[in-house]
Amino acid sequence: MMEWSRGRVNDLIESLESGVSVNGSDDIPASNEPAVLKVSAVTYGKFDPQASKPIKSATELQRAKCVPRNGEIIISRSNAPDMVGASAYIKEDFPNRYLPDKLWQTVQKKGVTTDMRWLAFFLASPWARYRLSSLATGTSSSMKNITKSELMTLPISIPPLPEQKAIADLLSTWDGAIEKTERLIQAKERQLRQMSRWLLFGHKRLGNQKDELADGHFFKYPSDWALVKIGKVAKEVSARNGESEETVLSCSKYDGFVNSLDYFGKQVFSSDTSNYKVVKKGQFGYPSNHVEEGSIGLLEHCEKGIVSPIYVVFEALKEKVHSPYLYKLLKTDIYRHIFQVSTSSSVDRRGSLRWGDFSKIKVLIPSLEEQQEISETLSSAQHEIDLLKQLAEKYKTQKRGLMQKMLTGEWRVKPEIVNQYMEA
Repeated sequence: MMEWSRGRVNDLIESLESGVSVNGSDDIPASNEPAVLKVSAVTYGKFDPQASKPIKSATELQRAKCVPRNGEIIISRSNAPDMVGASAYIKEDFPNRYLPDKLWQTVQKKGVTTDMRWLAFFLASPWARYRLSSLATGTSSSMKNITKSELMTLPISIPPLPEQKAIADLLSTWDGAIEKTERLIQAKERQLRQMSRWLLFGHKRLGNQKDELADGHFFKYPSDWALVKIGKVAKEVSARNGESEETVLSCSKYDGFVNSLDYFGKQVFSSDTSNYKVVKKGQFGYPSNHVEEGSIGLLEHCEKGIVSPIYVVFEALKEKVHSPYLYKLLKTDIYRHIFQVSTSSSVDRRGSLRWGDFSKIKVLIPSLEEQQEISETLSSAQHEIDLLKQLAEKYKTQKRGLMQKMLTGEWRVKPEIVNQYMEA
């Protein structure tokens, strides 16, 4: 097999085109509407032309230049520290999208034939990402920059063109598997959201009942279900931590209770947790000043934890409520809206929703059996999504491993495979 050569990125590309700063509106652009790309349009290996702002002004449109071209690579020259240097291969022309000043586009070098997909994989490899990130400079902790010189002189191991093509095709296969799995996840999540709305509000019943719907002000619900105040089916709990050393929890609007240190990556809670509230497994909690964002949790992953004193902790009456059902109901967009309305009308001037007002919010209570059936059905659908997410992460991990080995030449493509890419 032919040996690899050592070089730099400027041995393969002529130059880097720069976009210009163009003002755009905050609307969602149509596919054929002129728009300037956002920096978020480029992540590692992915390009999203819809991450852009429509250019409404004729004057601004005249200033715009540099559109994404098929076969080139777009690179983020200025971005957050973990995203600076992010790049993506462009698979088609986008004549109605324009690069901002924070994005570059490669210009292929005349007389040098390079598989630009392979080069894009190299620029997105763990080594290149680390190198570019370490070279990035800037006084702001939230925005870093790389220079053209740093990118163009980046060292690179260059395989022969047939091997470049073989590597690109192999890694593209993994990309295909990842994209297919992620599309399936998105479809399953859309189905779950629709199923949740139907089942949690009784618009479709697992037993095929067809009772008339009653008006609950914010929603309609089956007439055989009860609509009662939370205070009738749950009670506040206010045990304090004292001197115990317990795991400090926080509440996220998507995942419910999480380990605070793991979630934030640093300590954001007080060093004195003696006045923190205890949350036990099966109990609910929410920060009284953020519940309108949907930040409410049900502790299921550990036996006990503690939360800030601003939290309200409560537990459902087991003879009336299946807690996982109630949790799923309270996490819906409809109840987030109800929390917002209730917070706005609360007498608490600090924008909080404490137990006194929260307990007056009405919730839907079907029979315990139906609550359990609804919860189990939705949990089963969520479990399927979780397994697909694990599969996607496995593919990504395997792809990163392949990139690390194959883009450095540590692993070589078999000669019989490379020979298939040899030009006649």
